[in-house]
Amino acid sequence: MSIIWFLIIGIIAGWLAGLIMRGRGFGIVTDLILGVLGAVIGGWALRWIGIVTFGLVGSLIAALVGAVILIGLVRLVRSV
Repeated sequence: MSIIWFLIIGIIAGWLAGLIMRGRGFGIVTDLILGVLGAVIGGWALRWIGIVTFGLVGSLIAALVGAVILIGLVRLVRSV
């Protein structure tokens, strides 16, 4: 069941990150995939700097941070 919640939170984070990182978008499907991958990155990055998140809202914030970072990196690499 936790994998399903992880995917749902990642998808929501990807959608929100797509809204935050407006501009030349990748499309909804790619933003959602980047959101799921960003959830992993966000959780790892926040733990690495010493911030621990709890609960649904904390997980969503961590996933959103990771998704925004990942979308920004992908856009940076694609523009080069």
